[in-house]
Amino acid sequence: MIASLVREIIFALTRFLVGGNARWIGCGPDQEQRIYFANHASHLDTIILWACLPPTLRRKTHPVAAADYWGRNAFTRFIALDVLNAVLVERAGSRDPLAPLRDVLDKGESLIIFPEGTRGKEVLPGTFKSGLHHLARDYPQAQLVPVYLANLARAYPKGAVVPAPINCVANFGTPLALAEDEDKGAFLERARKAVAGLSGEMQA
Repeated sequence: MIASLVREIIFALTRFLVGGNARWIGCGPDQEQRIYFANHASHLDTIILWACLPPTLRRKTHPVAAADYWGRNAFTRFIALDVLNAVLVERAGSRDPLAPLRDVLDKGESLIIFPEGTRGKEVLPGTFKSGLHHLARDYPQAQLVPVYLANLARAYPKGAVVPAPINCVANFGTPLALAEDEDKGAFLERARKAVAGLSGEMQA
């Protein structure tokens, strides 16, 4: 009950300040198991992308969040786990960082991931880390949906306390699939370009 109330307050405030509309360009908000992968520029990214999903999809879609940030105290952990339905991962250490993600996918549920691994300052996404390739290889039944989050870096840049009133949009593209015998580097670059292409920037 408390988590639901906090969720609605966060969604309302976020939409009031920065919008956060969804544009389903290459697919629709369907029920298939999916891995949504997006550019990462702001701590609002997780909230915006998850809020863009219909409630029926949110219940089975888990944003992936860094444990060192979202798990650093009881409040942020409550927001991540209880409000946003997130799964926390350790970015350092000997344990397989993909293990919590595999647990979600093994249950037939969906993920939201940010393959750059950390926030970037550029309009277009940077190099993708290998985790997306591993998940695409091991879970071929999950649709890989590229998402470009527009204007988040300007609306809530690193170090900001209050978001600026800049309209933000989530563009959902056409699902990808790992091709047979496709090289990891080639796949990751193709996935990166799929996200960049949704930005409308010609240099993507």
